[in-house]
Amino acid sequence: MGALLAETLKGPSIDWFALSPLLVLLGGAMLLLVVGALTPPWPKHAEALFTVAVAVASGVLGVVLWHRVDQKGPKLLVGGALQFDRTYVWVVITIAIAIALAALLTDDYVRREGIDGPEVYALYMLSAIGGIVMGSANDLIVLFLGIEILSIALYVMAASHRKRIQSQEAGIKYFVLGGFSSAFFLYGAALIYGGTGSTNFTKIIGAFNSNINANRHHDAMILAGVALLLVGLSFKVAAVPFHFWAPDVYQGAPTPVTAFMASAAKVAAFAAMLRVLLEALPHWSADYRPVVWMLAVLSLVGGSIMAVVQTNVKRMLAFSSISHAGFMLVGVEAAVHLAGATGPNDGHSATLLYTLIYAVLVLGTFGVVTAVGRTGDNATDLGAFRGLGRQRPLLTGGMTVLLLAQAGVPLTSGFVAKFGVIRAAVEVHSYAVAIIAMLAAVIAAFLYLRIMISMWVTEPEAGDDAREAVKVPAPLAVAIGLSVAFTLVIGFFPGWLIHLAP
Repeated sequence: MGALLAETLKGPSIDWFALSPLLVLLGGAMLLLVVGALTPPWPKHAEALFTVAVAVASGVLGVVLWHRVDQKGPKLLVGGALQFDRTYVWVVITIAIAIALAALLTDDYVRREGIDGPEVYALYMLSAIGGIVMGSANDLIVLFLGIEILSIALYVMAASHRKRIQSQEAGIKYFVLGGFSSAFFLYGAALIYGGTGSTNFTKIIGAFNSNINANRHHDAMILAGVALLLVGLSFKVAAVPFHFWAPDVYQGAPTPVTAFMASAAKVAAFAAMLRVLLEALPHWSADYRPVVWMLAVLSLVGGSIMAVVQTNVKRMLAFSSISHAGFMLVGVEAAVHLAGATGPNDGHSATLLYTLIYAVLVLGTFGVVTAVGRTGDNATDLGAFRGLGRQRPLLTGGMTVLLLAQAGVPLTSGFVAKFGVIRAAVEVHSYAVAIIAMLAAVIAAFLYLRIMISMWVTEPEAGDDAREAVKVPAPLAVAIGLSVAFTLVIGFFPGWLIHLAP
C-alpha cells in the first residue's frame, strides 16, 4: 500500500532557485542555532557579521532573480501557492536590507544588556521568511502561514529582554492582540472560501468570472470575509483604529527589535495587503475602497496628533509609524482605484517604494535611539536626548537628517516617498485624502522638531553630567551611516529607484 501511494502521490514541481532567498535565510538561521549551541561563545561581532552575510547573500540572490523576472516574466511557484514576480523580489531585497541593518544595531546591544545573541539573530532570519512568504503568497492559507511565521518570531523577540519587565509586557500584549488579529484574518479567509469555493487568488477570480453573477457581488458572506481580512491586515500595519498595540510594544520591546518590527513587518504587511486587494479581490474594490480611504485618514490624523503629545521618543516614533502607515494606505487607496485593470499602477509602485524608504529611515532612527537608551534601554524620553548635540554632534547630525526625512523635507528620501503616494492619489482624483495627507505631514513635523530641539537647543540640567555617556560602537555607526547616506542619495537622485519600483 505504501509503495502504491508513493507511486501515485505526485507533489508540485518546485523551482528551487526562485526560492533560494528563503532557503538561504532558513539555512543561515539553522546553522547559527546549531553551531552556536555546540561551540564556545563566538568572537565579538561574529554573530552579527554572520547574519549580515546571510542577509546580503539573500539580497544578492534577489537581485539575480529580478533580472530573471525581467527576462522570463512572472510565474507561479509550488503548485500556485506563491507568486514569482517583481513584487516578490522587491520584498526579498527590502527585508534583506532590514535584516542586515537590524543585525548591526543588535551587535553591541545584546552584550550591553546581557541578552543571548544567537537566538535573536536567528529569529530575525526566521521572521524574515514569514515576511517574504506574505509578500509572495497566492493563497489566503499560505498568507496566513506567512503571517504566523513572522508574528511568532516577533512575539518572542519583543519579550527577549528578560531583565526588563516592559519587554515581557510588550511580548504578552503583542501575542494576545496578535492572536485576535490572526483569528479575524482566518475567519475572513474561511468566509471567502465559503463564497467562492477556494482560497487561491487565481481561483477566487476564476470563480467570480465563471460562477458568480452580478447579484452575488453583494453577497453578505463574501463581503463579511473581505471586512475581516481587512481587520487582520490593518492590525499588522498598525492602522487606526487597530493600532492600540503599537505604542506599548514599540516602547517595551528591545530597541533593535522595535526597529526590525517597524521596518520588515510593515514591508511584509503592506505587500500582503496589496496582494489580497488587487489580485484576489479586485471585483469587490468598490466595496472596500471607502474602508481603505477611512483607514488612511484615521491613521494620518490620529497618528500625527497622538505623536506630538508624547514625551517618550519610542512612543513618539510608534505613533509616527502609524502616521506613515496612513501615507502608505494613501498609496493603497490609489492602487485599488485601478484594481483589476491592466497596465501600470502608480499607487502600487508608490506604496512599495515607500516601504523600502521608510524601512531604511526607521532603522537608522531607532539606531540612534539604541545608542541614547544606554545600559538598561530605559533612557528613551526626551530628556535623555538633551544636550546630545554637544556630546555627539555627528550622531545628532545623522539623527537630524533622518528626522527631516521622516517629516518629508525636500532633498531627502522621505520627500520622495510622500510625494509618490500623494501624486498617485491625485492621479486617481482622490483629492481629499491627498490634502489630508499633506496637512498630517505638517502636524507630524512638530513631533520631529521637538526631538531636534531637545538635541540641539535645550540646555543641560543638573545631574546630566552624571549620566552614562552615549557610546556608538562601530557596527551601530555603520548602520546609522548607511541609513543617512541612503536617505540623502535618494533625496538628490530619486529617479533610478522610482523607475525600479514594481
